[in-house]
Amino acid sequence: MSSVKSVQVFGKKKTSIAVATCKEGKGLLKVNGQPLSELQPEILRTKCEEPLKILGKEFFSGVDIRIRVKGGGYTSQIY
Repeated sequence: MSSVKSVQVFGKKKTSIAVATCKEGKGLLKVNGQPLSELQPEILRTKCEEPLKILGKEFFSGVDIRIRVKGGGYTSQIY
């Protein structure tokens, strides 16, 4: 039986709640089931991509990160 290493974290801002799961994978990044590249509005997508630009995509190439966000508005969900 193989076990997959994973970490689950959560955070809050105002009324929005986010749960992120990070596990071994191929570099997949999804927010509410959508790839990060499809996140709207564009200005908030740019904010989400900051860690990728600073650290480089290679840093995240060995993990899959899935984020679920509920409640609040667009800005609260991104921050």
